[in-house]
Amino acid sequence: FLSNAMLCEAYSDHWGGHHTGFHCPRLSDPPDLSFCCWLGEGLGLKQCCPHSQYHNSMNSSQTETRTVVLLYGSLVLVLMLVDFLWFCRARGLSLDDSLSDRDSIVSTICKSLIQDPSALKEEGNTLFNAGDMQGALCFYTKALKFSDSQAESAVLHRNRSACYLKLEDYTKAEADASKALDVDPGDVKARFRRAQALQKLGRLNEAFLDAQRCAQMEPTNNTFKEMLRLLGAQSQKKSVQMSSTDARVQQMFSLLLDPLAQPSDRQKAAQNLVVLSREEAGAEQIFRNDGVKLIQSLLGSKQEEVVLSALRTLVGLCTGHQSRVSLGHICLCGVMGSGASAVSLAACHLLQVMFEALTEGMKREIRGKDEAILPEPSRELRSMLRHLVEMMPASSVSGPGRDSAINLLVKQVPRKSQRNPDNSLTLWVIDQGLKKILEVAGTVPEMSEGPPLTDNSHMSCSVLLSKLYDDLKSDAERENFNKLCEEYVQRHFGRPGLESKLRAIQTVSVLLQGPSDVGNRTLEMSGMMDAVISLCASEVVCHQQVAVEALIHAAGKAKRASFITANGVALLKDLYKKSENDQIRVRALVGLCKLGSAGGTDFSMKQFAEGSTLKLAKQCRKWLCNESLPPTSRRWAIEGLAYLTFDADVKEDLVEDRNALQAMFQLSEDKTVLFAVGSTLVNCTNSYDVDKPDPQMVELAKYAKQHVPEEHPKDAHSFVEKRLMKLLEAGVVSALVCMGKQESPALTETCRECIARVFLALVERQEDRGTVVAQGGGKALLPLVSESTDVGKTKAAQALAKITITSNPEIAFPGERIYEVVRPLVSLLTLDCSLLQNFESLMALTNLAGISERLRQKIIKEKAVPKVEGYMFEEHELVRAAATECMCNLVLSTEVQQLYVATGNDRLKLLVLYSGEEDERLRKAAAGTLAMLTAEQPELCARIPGTTSHWLEILQALLLSDSLELRHRGVVVILNLMQAEKSLAETLMESEALEILSVLAKSTEQSPISRAAQHCLDKAIEYGIIKKPEEGGEGNEP
Repeated sequence: FLSNAMLCEAYSDHWGGHHTGFHCPRLSDPPDLSFCCWLGEGLGLKQCCPHSQYHNSMNSSQTETRTVVLLYGSLVLVLMLVDFLWFCRARGLSLDDSLSDRDSIVSTICKSLIQDPSALKEEGNTLFNAGDMQGALCFYTKALKFSDSQAESAVLHRNRSACYLKLEDYTKAEADASKALDVDPGDVKARFRRAQALQKLGRLNEAFLDAQRCAQMEPTNNTFKEMLRLLGAQSQKKSVQMSSTDARVQQMFSLLLDPLAQPSDRQKAAQNLVVLSREEAGAEQIFRNDGVKLIQSLLGSKQEEVVLSALRTLVGLCTGHQSRVSLGHICLCGVMGSGASAVSLAACHLLQVMFEALTEGMKREIRGKDEAILPEPSRELRSMLRHLVEMMPASSVSGPGRDSAINLLVKQVPRKSQRNPDNSLTLWVIDQGLKKILEVAGTVPEMSEGPPLTDNSHMSCSVLLSKLYDDLKSDAERENFNKLCEEYVQRHFGRPGLESKLRAIQTVSVLLQGPSDVGNRTLEMSGMMDAVISLCASEVVCHQQVAVEALIHAAGKAKRASFITANGVALLKDLYKKSENDQIRVRALVGLCKLGSAGGTDFSMKQFAEGSTLKLAKQCRKWLCNESLPPTSRRWAIEGLAYLTFDADVKEDLVEDRNALQAMFQLSEDKTVLFAVGSTLVNCTNSYDVDKPDPQMVELAKYAKQHVPEEHPKDAHSFVEKRLMKLLEAGVVSALVCMGKQESPALTETCRECIARVFLALVERQEDRGTVVAQGGGKALLPLVSESTDVGKTKAAQALAKITITSNPEIAFPGERIYEVVRPLVSLLTLDCSLLQNFESLMALTNLAGISERLRQKIIKEKAVPKVEGYMFEEHELVRAAATECMCNLVLSTEVQQLYVATGNDRLKLLVLYSGEEDERLRKAAAGTLAMLTAEQPELCARIPGTTSHWLEILQALLLSDSLELRHRGVVVILNLMQAEKSLAETLMESEALEILSVLAKSTEQSPISRAAQHCLDKAIEYGIIKKPEEGGEGNEP
């Protein structure tokens, strides 16, 4: 402090001179001048002075400050002492013991601030009384972690049960109340809360017993009496219902067990059980009366309808009930593996319901009867998976049953989200069942060995293998997958005999369609490609078929395609021209199509001679339209078109061939061609992504004699638009809707992306959007925004945005469906999306926000408001205006209005400034928002003059605008300001606004503008700011 007092710091005098600091005493000063003091009043300069002078100068300025500091410090010390004494008393410590170990005290205090359950409970009680249930729940839960007293824990469980009741989580409320009662059965509060939870859960008998016990403990409590009365009435009503339901169930059982009953009566009884099982009371009666065993016995019936009814009844019993899931997985897997396709699908649905019940059960705590009845969910889940995996190679399982098992594995094994770190089910299936899946993949149907397959089996296997591979997290896991596949293929390929080699080639073909990286590695094994080429020349049809298919799938990479072009084109041409088997010919044709399209959309890259691709496409269309050919051959024709439609000439010919389009749309109902049809339509609509190179880079590449991709002249916008119109006329929307509804592993996320791309292309023209909506396109787009690739979700969301902009959303998305549109639209408000997508999303949200308060609340709930505000600062004028228009509709909601009422932000200032911009669209949006805000929140009016010094000029410019809409908004804002405060009215009337309003009010047409202007003048007269014309003579004079 003394050293600082001796330092005369730098300063500037009154004449602008700067003086550097110096240390007292200076060399020229006596030693006693060792302090720095202010000189006399007026100059404000410092000089060296003695201690007495320094002391006198400081006392006058610091006496008051010192007093305040001393008082504040004393108060803090007293509070600390009181807090310390309270702590010692709470812990049962004496003052002497506490002072003996200072470090221990400090440590204990710090620990108690975090781990004292009593303090945490009190804080929870405070939050509970304030209505913050989530906050109270957190404190009670934390207190339970640190509590080592059973009595204290029981109270905490009781309090937490009350929180769960308020949050309507009745299962957890019942569980916590039960834990409190385990410690203290006489806790009436806990028992009452358990009764409330049990009542909400529908367990009325248990709730009645708890309420009865509460009434016995406190006979005078009217709340308990009222609850007893209600529970008695509800129990009686349920008993009547149960009695009626029980009688119906018993009647159905009697018919089913009667051997003399007519088959038609037994069938009706089984169907009635399905209806009863869908009601909670009916399902409970069936389960209690040991109906599960009876229903399981019906699974062995020879009547397909009876078996279907039994399966559907079990679905009703198991839906949402984990305790009823243990119904015999082996039996159900056997039913699913039966020959009937409908029975197989019904059994598959039942197993899927059981999977979902078990998966849901793993997420919640099980107590009471369920805890005793139900095995551990994860163990039960793995048991079901094991049975499904064992079905894969079993020769006794039918083809449809095997497809259903694969479909279940596809849906249930991989993680639903990559954010979930647990992929243990996938690793378990790979470890236990990958070889069995590969057995199915390597089966050649025409050979005697191997399980029976359908036409979809290989495709389903490809999807399953791809899903398993994509669900792996690390390189080590992927390497293990590769190793298992290579070992399987190598084992069969290395065996003597042609059948083993065919099995290996078939496995490689399936892998190439699924996890292509794995397929490419197995294809590069020594001798594999040579074997494929040589088997193409085999005289045995099934050998040729397997080899040609492998050749087609192998031509995926440009490097391998060039190798096959050099070595296999001649062979494929011979097979196409000389083979007498259509199955071989069509596959050879597809092989040629794929090789011919290796250049993609690059017009300059031609693999074959001019016109060859058109001839190949013509033959594909011919086969496609030939209904006498087997469906397999016609499906392969679509595969060929999927490759050839990279050529714009082929696209033009295809859309002109109405019969070919109709045949393709009809075949799109077949699961195996979904991707081929989707790819063909993507090519025809040019909805694939094209990276347009920088013109300067193109010129540079030409100068360097590098290859530059060229666009086909018929891929110009005018040609694409005509193709879209012809596809719409042919019924492409209905085909896309049917494709999106398919329940098959073949409908992969990539396939859904293709559908979303085509929909986006179809709604590009505003005139076509009504047609797309009328044919079900709007409804079909909603699932695509959640079940597709990231690109597909964005494309589907953009298509929804385009529809919402120009169509009436309430007609395009009727009922509750309109609320499903909000989230996809908000997802487009990110930096990853283009400015066009941002703009269209904002326009669509503007339309939705103007419909109802419920929709505005949905938009707010999806956290769209901060994103919209961000785009109000966007440099692009259209995006900025669209965001402001969206905000104009959102401010109809009170929650958004409060954002503008809150202080400490420039939201209001931005609107005022935007009202004075040159962009008319932005001005309308900003002025409209300002008009609504000042009407709904009058307190904002007084803050407008403080936003900018030009606020009067901005409002006057609105009044003088050529646009009637801007003029109307300006008059309304001024009227709101004048109604809010008289001072604002005086300021406005002292400006040119008075003259402008007078002119507007004298308009001969009684428009909203003139009426609002007259209201402004009337308000000024009411305030006494101006006089009526007849009183003043001159008119509206202040």
